[in-house]
Amino acid sequence: MEDQTVAQLIVEHIGGRENIKAIGHCSTRLRLTLHDKSKVDGKAIEAIEGVKGQFFSGEQYQIILGTGFVNRIYDLVTGSSESRINTDLKGDLYENMSFLQKISRILGDVFIPIIPVLVATGLFSGLINMLKAFGVEMDANMLAIATVLMKTAFAFLPVLIAWSAIKNFGGSPVIGIVLGLMLVAPQLPNPNDVISGAADPLVFSIFGLHLQIVGYQGSVLPALVVAIIAAKVERWLRKKVPDVLDLIVTPFVTLLISGLLGLFIVGPLLHFVELGVLGAAKAFMALPLGLGGLIIGGTQQAIVVTGVHHIFLALETNLLATTNFNPFNAMITGGIMAQATAAFVVGLKTTNKKQRGLYMSASLPAFLGITEPAIFGVNLKFGKPFLFALCGGACAGWVAGLLHAASTGMGVAALPGIVTYMYSASAIVNYIMIHLVAITVTACLTYFFYKPVE
Repeated sequence: MEDQTVAQLIVEHIGGRENIKAIGHCSTRLRLTLHDKSKVDGKAIEAIEGVKGQFFSGEQYQIILGTGFVNRIYDLVTGSSESRINTDLKGDLYENMSFLQKISRILGDVFIPIIPVLVATGLFSGLINMLKAFGVEMDANMLAIATVLMKTAFAFLPVLIAWSAIKNFGGSPVIGIVLGLMLVAPQLPNPNDVISGAADPLVFSIFGLHLQIVGYQGSVLPALVVAIIAAKVERWLRKKVPDVLDLIVTPFVTLLISGLLGLFIVGPLLHFVELGVLGAAKAFMALPLGLGGLIIGGTQQAIVVTGVHHIFLALETNLLATTNFNPFNAMITGGIMAQATAAFVVGLKTTNKKQRGLYMSASLPAFLGITEPAIFGVNLKFGKPFLFALCGGACAGWVAGLLHAASTGMGVAALPGIVTYMYSASAIVNYIMIHLVAITVTACLTYFFYKPVE
């Protein structure tokens, strides 16, 4: 079926263009808010070739299409000049979200645009460490270039976060970039150097308080909150400052207020909060007997269903920025592989050829790290396969915790994720073991205890 036909059928079965209030998409799903939910014909939507599932999440209607395909269908649905479709979902969605869902959505909107460069950095780190493991020697110049490839993104992480956050909240991206650069300015001592005693913090006495100021290299929360404040200040100034003065006054006042707040109030406070959260997360993941991994591996894909899984992006980013390793990735990758395996086995046990092809095709993105088609299109639909996959993920996460496995990247898991474990032979073996456990447990449970529903 051609893309144009798929788009037309989707529009037809959701009540026509006039029923679309707002539309957007993520990496796999078309997301819509509708004027009248009763006009949706869910069975007809699922019968469309290429559609892997559909469901309502609160007031939002989501159609699972898969990576790449969703972008093409989105363009076709919104591309007509005759349609007056709002393509900005944020206002409508935030009104119908819980507090935790809002936080997760904000973090997702901020971090997803910068994940590709963080993934690339992780891959650089994995490849360079693999070369070292195989005995490849580097002279000083090559080592310098390798360090640039591995460290730059995380050294300037506040710049990336501030750029994405201020853009997401309606501010000027260039102001976000400058704010991020202020937080990592070379005049500010690196916090790692301060901890090691190689540098001293800048000390300011204000109202009897002695404030110690350091740089925020590798920090997440200070840049995020400062950029949000800057966006709010800038948007307020745009409404108040006369047009003739806007070019000069607005950026000056925005940078002055948000920059000083970031360096003297927001930064120091949130830096301590960030250290506390990171310490608690590390302690949980390091629980004895691999218990932390068991719990994380067994629940992470269930959290994906609730839509608040983006909240972990900040944790992964911070782990990599401060330790260069990401044990959280090792604990969840087995759960991803388990969902893929469950959907694949459901397809194997299904006799209807069309449904078998649909279920197996839904498992393929999950083997590459994107589980939504497998979860919503197959496993959650039948119940037991989803629970069996959670069991497989728990066992795999437990093994990851016992082995102290860790990635050098984020955003890639399942089969492609092995690249971020190539820093040592033992890390590769651990990664393979984690997935073998996930596949074996899930496949056995699904094959022997799931009865196909035709």
